[in-house]
Amino acid sequence: MTKLTIVAHIYAQPDKIDLIKSELEKLVAPTRVEDGCLQYDLHQDNDNPAHFMFYENWTSRDLWQAHMNAPHLAAYSQATEGAVADFTLHEMTYIG
Repeated sequence: MTKLTIVAHIYAQPDKIDLIKSELEKLVAPTRVEDGCLQYDLHQDNDNPAHFMFYENWTSRDLWQAHMNAPHLAAYSQATEGAVADFTLHEMTYIG
């Protein structure tokens, strides 16, 4: 199976940066031990602290989909409702 790379961009509302950062950080440890997770790295933009990015690698799309339905993702969504200004997600395939 082809490895799946995920690049997710999360933009916090200007007054919710600390909340979003804290909630995103809570996702790292439980996700890294999930089946299929090869890499799960959280970044914050040096010039725009409201911009966060996850760079992820998964063994398969099915296991990534299981992650997307995990309880810690549901808890994140509930805790950050209304605090995210924008979210984009890219499913990508490694080619070289």
